[in-house]
Amino acid sequence: MNHTRKPPRLQTWLALVLLLIAVLSLPACSQPEEENVTEITYGLTLVPSGIDPHIHASSELGIPLRSIYDTLVYRDAETLEFVPGLAERWEVSDDGLTYTFYLRDDVTFHDGTPFNADAVRVNIERVLSEDANSLKAAGLLGPVQRVEVVDDTTVRLVLTEPFAPLLDGLSQPYLGMASPTALQRYDTATYQFHQVGTGPYRFVEYVVNDRLVLEANPDYAWAPSVVENQGRPHIDRVVFRFYTDPASRSLAIESGEVDVMGELLPTDARRLRADGVIELEESPIPGQPLGFLLNTNRVPTSSLEVRRALLLATDRQIIVQTLSQGFSPVATGPITSNTLFYEPAVATMYEYDPAQAIALFDQTGWVDSDGDGWRDEGGNPLEIVIVAPPWSMFPEVAELIKNQWESTLNVRVRVQQVASFPMLSDVAASGEYNAIGLNFAGLDPVVMNPAYLTDGARSWSRHADRELDAWLRQAQAAMDPVQRAELYSQIQTRIMEQALVLPIREQVNLNGYQPSLQGLHFDAEGWFPYLTDLKLEP
Repeated sequence: MNHTRKPPRLQTWLALVLLLIAVLSLPACSQPEEENVTEITYGLTLVPSGIDPHIHASSELGIPLRSIYDTLVYRDAETLEFVPGLAERWEVSDDGLTYTFYLRDDVTFHDGTPFNADAVRVNIERVLSEDANSLKAAGLLGPVQRVEVVDDTTVRLVLTEPFAPLLDGLSQPYLGMASPTALQRYDTATYQFHQVGTGPYRFVEYVVNDRLVLEANPDYAWAPSVVENQGRPHIDRVVFRFYTDPASRSLAIESGEVDVMGELLPTDARRLRADGVIELEESPIPGQPLGFLLNTNRVPTSSLEVRRALLLATDRQIIVQTLSQGFSPVATGPITSNTLFYEPAVATMYEYDPAQAIALFDQTGWVDSDGDGWRDEGGNPLEIVIVAPPWSMFPEVAELIKNQWESTLNVRVRVQQVASFPMLSDVAASGEYNAIGLNFAGLDPVVMNPAYLTDGARSWSRHADRELDAWLRQAQAAMDPVQRAELYSQIQTRIMEQALVLPIREQVNLNGYQPSLQGLHFDAEGWFPYLTDLKLEP
């Protein structure tokens, strides 16, 4: 018997030790290098129900997707002029029915697929497909009927009628160009987890309700002129996390948990900036202001006099000062003052006048007939129902309006809060409301169409006005800016004459960021940052 032989278990243990020593002795270059990776955390304020740009509509999803995808054209935030993107130049036919784009020939998608005219065709046809059920992107294309590939670097969009906002739509991240290879590989349900664009950042992962991760595209060399950085992004990785509770946002940025946080509460933004904790970027959002559409089909807002009385009884200045701390301007019409073709004359149509409001309401016959202090209808209490969505401080605004209307007009008001846009849509479909909160962003005034066309997708005032319909359609088809301005002046005036909306405030996104972060700026839509320009300073 050989007494010098080691037991098998001891031999195995020694082998493992030797293997561990060998691994630890490997040169440092073979270890993963993370020390020099720059990373920031960006706080989002809404968990999108989906993040496919061609299908979903949330403004929040455009914040990361602006950097995953490039668009055919961009809009300069300062001049509002269109500048080249993936298209080097473009031509519009005299009749406005044909847009021809001449594309760059040096662009590749993150998966190596070449960008070309056929890729544009695949993307546009996907958006227009009935199977996509596009909530926003298809609307941005308007009456685009088909896509024609002329050659590898030339593509043509053919419309059934002129559509002046088309270039504006093509500049938004919802019409970002996606890899045809990836679109073929994944269906509409799974592509959102495997997105592939040509932008300065690559999509890494999306964990629902937790995080969305982007990493710098090392090959990026086709940046538009709207950004300063024309090469690889300065920040290697951007991690987006979700902060749906407004109160949690200031805590997250104050503690350093996040580097950027949008939609800070105004009181928090003012305090943190005064304390020197954060830098603040105020980004005005064009489009529909925060406001309430008034239901013309339900008592008592079925009465024009009542709708006008409600507008005159609302002290918007007090509401905005109370909730926005001076950061947001008072809204006066169906679009904000920084939206194209805003009509300033609407600003004086409904200045706060409680005496006139009471007189108008009295004309309707709804009075306090039983002496209990509240207006009634044949002995039955008269009630106004305000429906408030959860975002943009709508619930707080609704409560202040309730207090003003009850104290000034002696009419009972009930505020009904809903938790999501689908729930808001359900209430809108029921018609059981008098005022319902709604705001949508957009630089072009065509953003009004869904709310004010009689058959619009969000025609929640339930007002039928064939002349207004005609003006809205003429305005979107008018290629002459002067003609568009005249039409939109008429449109805004008519909407306010009919008191279809109670505008409250123009939204300003209050973005807090750490002092070490430089280069934060946004596109012309106000919501979407150019992450490629961000850099960390010591």
